[in-house]
Amino acid sequence: MKLINKIKSKRWLYISLQILLLIAVYLSVRAYTQRDLVRDPPAFSATLLSGQMFNLPFQQQEPLLLHFWASWCPVCKLEQDSIQSISQQYSVVTVAMQSGEQSELKEYMRSENLSFPVITDNDGRIATQYGVKAVPVSFILNPDGKIVFTESGFTSSWGLQVRLWLANYL
Repeated sequence: MKLINKIKSKRWLYISLQILLLIAVYLSVRAYTQRDLVRDPPAFSATLLSGQMFNLPFQQQEPLLLHFWASWCPVCKLEQDSIQSISQQYSVVTVAMQSGEQSELKEYMRSENLSFPVITDNDGRIATQYGVKAVPVSFILNPDGKIVFTESGFTSSWGLQVRLWLANYL
């Protein structure tokens, strides 16, 4: 009986160490992929596909999801329905990196049945200002215009919604 208990306790220790190692690897990769992303949002002005002007910084009553993506990115394609859904409840502005001219991007949005606001960033000017080198990347700004959350890579709809909700209080 003692031997069985000893084996079980060592197995629990082994599993615990594996979990801690996975968490450490995840946090290291996350830190590495986000190392160049800005902490304070640079100001910029751009025209949305709709023809409206978008200016950052701005003051508003709710958080903003500033989402960088590309039409050719498979991970972005997995996220686009979540971004569409979130845009129905929260303020969302997306930046399409190297995704073609405005007419091509409008056709893409129509074919994918997407209506969230989009800025075309073919030359990468805005992405460079934000330190974005790969997509998708999401910045969540609180109502004061400060970045309170940054996410690189795939993230779930509920994860973004929780962060947007929390941004009201940070």
